[in-house]
Amino acid sequence: MDFWQRYRAIDARDPRFDGQFFTAVRTTGIYCRPSCPARTPKASNVTFYETSAAAHEAGYRACKRCLPEAVPGTPAWNVRQDVAGRAMRLINDGVINRDGVAGLASRLGYSPRQLNRILGHELGAGPLSLARAARAQTARTLLVSTSMKLADIAFAAGFSSVRQFNDTIAEVFGMTPTALRNAAPGRSARHPVAGGGTTALTLGLPYRPPFDPGIFSFLAVRALPGIEVGTPTSYARTLRLPHGDARFRVAYDGGAREGQLTLTVGAVDLRDLPALLSRVRRLFDLDADPEAIDAALAADPRLAAAVASAPGMRLPGALDPQELLVRAMVGQQVTVAAARTALTQLSAAGSPSSTAGDGLDRLFPTPAQIAAAEHLLRGPRRRTESLLQAASAMAAGELEFGYGDDPASLAAKLLPLPGVGPWTAGYVAMRVLGAPDVFLANDAAVRNGIHALDNGDGTLSPDFRETSPWRSYATMHLWRAAAQPALTTTVPAKGMP
Repeated sequence: MDFWQRYRAIDARDPRFDGQFFTAVRTTGIYCRPSCPARTPKASNVTFYETSAAAHEAGYRACKRCLPEAVPGTPAWNVRQDVAGRAMRLINDGVINRDGVAGLASRLGYSPRQLNRILGHELGAGPLSLARAARAQTARTLLVSTSMKLADIAFAAGFSSVRQFNDTIAEVFGMTPTALRNAAPGRSARHPVAGGGTTALTLGLPYRPPFDPGIFSFLAVRALPGIEVGTPTSYARTLRLPHGDARFRVAYDGGAREGQLTLTVGAVDLRDLPALLSRVRRLFDLDADPEAIDAALAADPRLAAAVASAPGMRLPGALDPQELLVRAMVGQQVTVAAARTALTQLSAAGSPSSTAGDGLDRLFPTPAQIAAAEHLLRGPRRRTESLLQAASAMAAGELEFGYGDDPASLAAKLLPLPGVGPWTAGYVAMRVLGAPDVFLANDAAVRNGIHALDNGDGTLSPDFRETSPWRSYATMHLWRAAAQPALTTTVPAKGMP
């Protein structure tokens, strides 16, 4: 978007652009979200920034009226597969909190100095400033949503000291942490937290409407007993994080809590909270811009009716990249039910969860546990051998991939593996990277979906290039169409694990 497109968006107070850019006003020293209800400033006084961190760096503080830190993130970090997009995915996952700037730079293949220069040029702020903004956003969420002690919030958000936390909140929001908490609406509705080594809390996860809850059904039919529990409106599971186990539940209330899902964290080490929040947001694709996606998909006559019946389709993400590769390999060329049966058998290799509760008592097995569990694997010998080789490579550190990859680097790492082809690499890119423009042309369920929906005149492309760069979402609509009872074709669907 150019300057005047953004200015028209703030003049219209269009909430679709909240979180996608920030408006700084030189005469007030404040930056806002595009939908801020305050009077539209003169264009000559306005500067637009890609990130809140860039506004902080330029000396602006957050608006107390519109709370620009309380919005969904930008969808650009998935659309963009450049260094800046990859860096933001890793920063949001807490890499700088755990490994510092040097660790982030190493994962991206750059020196810290190069990375500072690239991010400063592309986003207006360096990696430390971007991480600081992410910490401030997490801290604000905890301050206004829970009754956690301020010291606990400081370390949960990733600050190295309470003093650093106090200084950052005062600088970003122009208020002390206590004042920010007291000024928030709904003070009596804050959720208490449990004591001990882990913490339990309830938070709202904002998203841009519309929201199609079909993602809950997608996850529910693939849920593994003891590890996951899914319904058409909720999803819960255990998860292994850098500092320990976690257990959480996400629920959708039919839109009663406008623009938010409810996250209930049963247990988590406070140091892992930023990573958990980031991964849950990625799992439910909460930073997507559904109106832009739906507009592009609905322009294709083959998808128009599907989009109208399910606006706000989301692209399921991945909580653990290594787990997702295992699930994808097990699910190749089989039905969803068959893949779930095989994965349920394999899950017996996982460790008991230290945060057991609510019917969840196990963790998905690590690559090392899978490599040692050949007796639990079922299916063709070649697929079993391929899975064991991939698990061994991940366990030994010979195969490393994750949120910091782009589709090309991910494919370069996965395709040399025995038993991994373009379908698996593309599926992993969709789920792990949130890559929006993957079309799985050879997927049997995709072909079934095309058969169910096709009302084109034969002039449209078979690979749905007309819907680019949102073909991953087109794939989701085709998978849903293939699952409808009206579909009578006998072609078996792939597992879509």
